[in-house]
Amino acid sequence: MMSSPERPNGVPLIAIIAGHGDFAAGMISAVEHISGAGRRFVGVSNRDLSPAALVERLGAAVRESAASVVFTDLPAGSCTIAARRLQRDLPELLVIAGTNLPILLNFALGGDIPGAVDRALSTARDALAAHVHTSIR
Repeated sequence: MMSSPERPNGVPLIAIIAGHGDFAAGMISAVEHISGAGRRFVGVSNRDLSPAALVERLGAAVRESAASVVFTDLPAGSCTIAARRLQRDLPELLVIAGTNLPILLNFALGGDIPGAVDRALSTARDALAAHVHTSIR
């Protein structure tokens, strides 16, 4: 993996959050507000970018941050497609699509990258719940 996990010397766990509009900034803001761990993410927006420019911007963010994980908003969205294109040259890059706040919080507060990803995915699945009121009158 390219990035370093949280270590005793305080080196932060870094991942990219990429999405439409202000998705990444909003998620980072929420993570920071809830846990103080927003600094563990770098945000990328697809706003006003062509597909090629988005791949370039996302690639620059991955290189500059040494991130090994990219969280995206939509499974078939432009950010996920761009991240998967980056995987051609960076096969160790992990792309997680359909990101939500519980997955980001769990990742940010996790330990090493593989363990943090596994716990975050499990938490995200558990956080999805359908509440149906069955006695509609």
